[in-house]
Amino acid sequence: MSNRKTINEKIEAAKIEKQQAEARIKKLLQEQKSQERKDRNHRLCRRGGKLEKLFPELALLTEEQFETFVEKCLRTNHTRRILAELAPPESVQAVNNTAVEIGEDTATQSVKSVAQHSGSVGGRPAEAARVAV
Repeated sequence: MSNRKTINEKIEAAKIEKQQAEARIKKLLQEQKSQERKDRNHRLCRRGGKLEKLFPELALLTEEQFETFVEKCLRTNHTRRILAELAPPESVQAVNNTAVEIGEDTATQSVKSVAQHSGSVGGRPAEAARVAV
């Protein structure tokens, strides 16, 4: 009977150890998420500060105006090419895959938009599409 009790005690002790390990894992995951948030906030503040340093007038814009400014400046194919040159290839591929999952990529939309709205460049419609890419 005492052997059986010892086994039951071992089972209970193992369950307690398991709960403690799960609690440690949960706490570590929370710490990891907290650190990732802090790192992201720090990065965003640094980068936003650099933007305002380069363009002090950005501080005078409303949130909507700032968003419009950023979108018009950064959502161009020229900017995407520069980013593709600077960013690691796997991150660019991940962004491209996300764009494909959502629908047409921005480059395709831009080419269609330029071709539709500008008509032709230099009398050649194909040139308009080439300029946009």
